[in-house]
Amino acid sequence: MQDTCAERIIRGRRSIRRFKGKQVPLDILLRLIDAARWAPSSKNRQPWEFIVVRDREKIEAIARIKGEEWIVGASAIIVGVSDPMRSPVYHMSDTAMAMHNMELLAHEIGLGTCWIGIYENDKVKRMLKIPKNKILVGAIAVGFPDERPPPRPRRSVEEIVFLEEYGRKIRND
Repeated sequence: MQDTCAERIIRGRRSIRRFKGKQVPLDILLRLIDAARWAPSSKNRQPWEFIVVRDREKIEAIARIKGEEWIVGASAIIVGVSDPMRSPVYHMSDTAMAMHNMELLAHEIGLGTCWIGIYENDKVKRMLKIPKNKILVGAIAVGFPDERPPPRPRRSVEEIVFLEEYGRKIRND
């Protein structure tokens, strides 16, 4: 069976940490956010909000806060914020799924992305004026890729799947 377009996109996406100096236009960044809003969410509560950061000083500050120099090469950073009042239990996973939609579309249209783990970082929350009642889930660095990393090793399906209960391996008899 031939791979579908979705499978090629999923398998082809890589975390990109080297970007060309070219600016990603705002309308393209908004396309990524539009893809995010089509993600599934618990009871369709859509608890996500996003901050597009293109200001160089703020991007550099986030890089310093994280101690990750590669972040300064990104054209933009899209910060994901969730609202626990909209979805008390699933707001974080819903927002993370929405952000992954952005990563998949970015790959499909020739952009590179990399997740930045800044969950509830107080310095970033203050800098971006995120209200205390909102949760900083994470961020995605976005830009035109200046690298093509090879696929990383993945555990086999047989290693990660069980049938009916944990520990019961699937046998192909």
